[in-house]
Amino acid sequence: MELTKEQHDIINSAGNIKINAVAGSGKTTTIIEYAKARPANSKILYLAFNKSVKLEAVKKFADKGLTNVQVETAHSLAYKKVVTHTSYKVRGQGYQIYEIAELLGLQGNGEKHTEYIVANHISKFIAYFCNSNKQKVQDLNYLDVVTDEKARAFVTSFYPYIANQSRLLLSKMDKGEIEITHDFYLKKFQLSNPTLYFDYILFDEAQDASPAMLDIFLKQKATKVIVGDTHQQIYGWRYAVNSLEKADFKTYYLSTSFRFSQAIANLAMEILQFKNHLEPHKPFVITGKGNTSETKVKAVLARTNLGLLLKAIEYVTEKKGLKHIYFEGNINSYTYADDGASLYDVLNLYNGKHDRIKDKLIKAMNTMDDLEEYIEKTEDRQLGMMVEIVNEYGNKIPEIIRSVKDKHVDGDNKEKAEMIFSTVHRCKGMEYDAVQLVNDFITEEKIKKIKADAKEGIANLSKIYEEINLLYVAVTRTKNILHIPLQLMPVEFPVSPQIHILKVKTAEEKQQEAIVTLQNSKLKKPAAAILKEKAYSVNKVRESHAGAYNTWTSELDSELTQMYCERHTLKDMAKHFGRTPGAINKRVKKLELVEIYG
Repeated sequence: MELTKEQHDIINSAGNIKINAVAGSGKTTTIIEYAKARPANSKILYLAFNKSVKLEAVKKFADKGLTNVQVETAHSLAYKKVVTHTSYKVRGQGYQIYEIAELLGLQGNGEKHTEYIVANHISKFIAYFCNSNKQKVQDLNYLDVVTDEKARAFVTSFYPYIANQSRLLLSKMDKGEIEITHDFYLKKFQLSNPTLYFDYILFDEAQDASPAMLDIFLKQKATKVIVGDTHQQIYGWRYAVNSLEKADFKTYYLSTSFRFSQAIANLAMEILQFKNHLEPHKPFVITGKGNTSETKVKAVLARTNLGLLLKAIEYVTEKKGLKHIYFEGNINSYTYADDGASLYDVLNLYNGKHDRIKDKLIKAMNTMDDLEEYIEKTEDRQLGMMVEIVNEYGNKIPEIIRSVKDKHVDGDNKEKAEMIFSTVHRCKGMEYDAVQLVNDFITEEKIKKIKADAKEGIANLSKIYEEINLLYVAVTRTKNILHIPLQLMPVEFPVSPQIHILKVKTAEEKQQEAIVTLQNSKLKKPAAAILKEKAYSVNKVRESHAGAYNTWTSELDSELTQMYCERHTLKDMAKHFGRTPGAINKRVKKLELVEIYG
């Protein structure tokens, strides 16, 4: 591949630099060429974001004969210094919530499951501290990262206790009384102010580095190169910071993508402009020079495990000819939360079968209501998604999961898969010939609503930016074709041969589609015809769908309550709200309208 002027400028640069590289811009190639241009006797460290990237980089540097480059992750460096030749033992998956409660002997205060809620916040507080650049736990205010109103109220009431117990658990790890976590030994490494004896340090995927990792990097005397994409930061939930913005180095750019066409580049730029609805942002220029016509490798990408699992269920139940599928990462991870609770545990709680629940936390819950209250007070999104799946599919889940797993192939046979399924977090750095997006990403309409509803500024601005970044990352995984739901498209964005607008598929949206067809029949032009036109703006189609995708708000709940009290039928209410009778019935139960109003 012929190098661009931007790449040559980076290779010929001197001193500390940072490289803002768009998706598919050949940053790995650039880094390799940068290393090749350095003196042969210089010692170079390449810091990879995770183990899979590390293994790929080892091969690429070896293929170029660069034996003077050492490839590591921040954790592999820390492990060698902190764990090797010591009595420390590392716990692979971290501590489950009930284990923290047992280790610290946490006590309840009469309220439901207080000890487990406290343990959950201790786990998060420790992760927050270990990923920070602070010296002590008390240098942080954990409330800074707690956003949900009920969770904040709980943490405020128990803050001294949560902080003290967090320090106690860290002390137990430090003394070797219990196994240490990966976060712990990286933090201990950072606190030791290590010196890395290299002439050059190349830090890749830096937009998702933790403050602890960045602190280690910035304190080195070596010539430093930090590489990433400011708009691909998607690990804020792991307390990552956008390190490119933190490093005060001369900035270089890689703005040409060799992965996708200019049509996809234009869409990616428009999605990034969603941020302008919140605060002014400079336009981000991407040139797309990809020209593949392959459609062999196809992927379905989702924002959440729930969205992905539901789409996989749709595929295996509706597309009978589909024989082989593949999930990026371990397929079991999509039915298990990080703390060990499984979808089947939640299902057994749903059915009142406590004797079959394996996870101690779930087993401690008396009802699904107890679990939902726990979720509200801890912001446990993974458990929240499991509850949604169980509420949606109930006892059909075992059969559905079995049908999904029956079609799943292992990693060695990935090329046999007719469709690959992945969340955006799991497919970071990957690319596919054709990509279909699940309709669970943030929309421009929702961003506008958040801005309009904000009275005193938006408290979670960084989280909304990250949601926009997730959509940007998902769109830029494709090399050729993108299938994207209408709701995710920017207003007035023209379609192209590479961008296919998806008709919606959920039961509620199918009903609304029928309503739209009726509306358009008055114009003697059905909705299907609109979608098949060669050239149209998304905004025109969206006008036909006005109000079709409302979420349940307090205003809608009030309206539903009034209609229920007026004894409207489920069918009438479903028609009024543009939803299925089943969805209305579920909301009636959620609001306990039967119990309250009879």
